[in-house]
Amino acid sequence: MVKIFENFQFDGIAPHAAQSNTASAYGHTYPDPRYTFLMKALVIATLTGPDALNIQDVPEPTLKPGQTLIRVAAGGLNFADLMTTKGGYPGTPPSPLIAGREFAGVEEKTGRRVMGYTQWSAFAEKTAAYPQLLWPAPEDWSDEQSAAFPVNFFTAYLLYWQAGLIANEASSMGFGSLPERSSSGPGRVLIHAVAGGVGTAAVQIGKLLGVEMFGTSSSEEKLSRVQALGLQHGINYKRDDYEQKIKEMTHGAGVDAVFEMLGGEHTGKSLRCVRDFGRVIQYGTATGHPPKLDIHALYAKSAIVQGLWLTYLSQKPEIMQVAWKQLSAWIGEGKVNPVIGEVFPLNRAVEAYRRLEQGSNYGKLVLKITE
Repeated sequence: MVKIFENFQFDGIAPHAAQSNTASAYGHTYPDPRYTFLMKALVIATLTGPDALNIQDVPEPTLKPGQTLIRVAAGGLNFADLMTTKGGYPGTPPSPLIAGREFAGVEEKTGRRVMGYTQWSAFAEKTAAYPQLLWPAPEDWSDEQSAAFPVNFFTAYLLYWQAGLIANEASSMGFGSLPERSSSGPGRVLIHAVAGGVGTAAVQIGKLLGVEMFGTSSSEEKLSRVQALGLQHGINYKRDDYEQKIKEMTHGAGVDAVFEMLGGEHTGKSLRCVRDFGRVIQYGTATGHPPKLDIHALYAKSAIVQGLWLTYLSQKPEIMQVAWKQLSAWIGEGKVNPVIGEVFPLNRAVEAYRRLEQGSNYGKLVLKITE
């Protein structure tokens, strides 16, 4: 293993000349490595893509005020993690930094099993976390299941909330009342990448809400598996134009909302899939291209394009607490469960990132951090 402090400059001073006993690096504050224990972590050495990932020995984190220390067992891999390796995720700090934003493990001071969310530094043997972004891991869930939950299910829940498909929750979340849908019935949504982590979560929640769901994916095999979760209408985008299929399947009416995470031309195409006064909720740009609007469709349909960024919303307890109240109730009733496609040991992290980059995964990819 490579010792990070052999090459890293602490506050601009080489380690052998450091005067302070703390240094800021890898997304956390660490004590001088000469006087601390080391842990294994997945480090993004340079912001040049997944090949820059490697396991290193790094100092254990020093807690900031209000933080608690977690012994990490597993980490959930998200598209934001892939973007971070390329420097494409908003707010990415300079390299090197510890990868990962979603984890499950044990809180050291209490011994309780938890699942949590952070911005960086989750893929390490230990991470520092804020209590408001920790949730109790269900007793009958494995570490891998718990690590696969926070990002996908909070995102999926908030997508339905922003779409106006979760009743009577907007005002209690501190954002006033969202506009009501003008259409009758249970509501219709188009879910892009429906076989991925957020997609499979959205299908489970949509089924509970009684929503009619249309979903895009790259293969009939993936669509078949998601239909078993409750998806009513699958669209193989490699075979069919989803814009045309939505027009046909809804008899020209369109859907109430599109859960859009592709970017580029797909934002405009998705706008053309909504009904009058419908919404496109943009929560990612997996194509790597910024969203391109179809202004004519925006005007003609009086439609809305709005963003959803979990990084921002996670800092608002009035939103997260309401979401967790409902999600935890569904967990307790056994109605939602993370769909895990594959679990990778930490030494195969690059392979997992590549799998996500290629879009060949079904469900969530999880990294096993410690046994």
